[in-house]
Amino acid sequence: MDFTRDEKLAVVKMVDYVILADSKVDPAEMNLLTQLMDRFNFDSFFIGQARNLNKNKAYEILGQMPIQKKKTLAQLLDEVAISDGFIHEKEIITIMEALGHM
Repeated sequence: MDFTRDEKLAVVKMVDYVILADSKVDPAEMNLLTQLMDRFNFDSFFIGQARNLNKNKAYEILGQMPIQKKKTLAQLLDEVAISDGFIHEKEIITIMEALGHM
């Protein structure tokens, strides 16, 4: 599935948001992020740009995406949360927040 540049920024923002939700970055989460870099064709510089994206702007972008892209993002956020073998309550809250804005 092809995402626009703005959609990718918002998606990467949300992925990063979930990774950082429990205040600890697990190596498995970083491994998944590296895989996503290949899958969605972005680099570490792009991650920095996504981090600088205003969260409300990211939510606005996500809200405008077609339903199929929203489903892809929901599955992706689940993958991120489970990647370290444990889903932290803060990750669930973060995912629910993101989905609530879509």
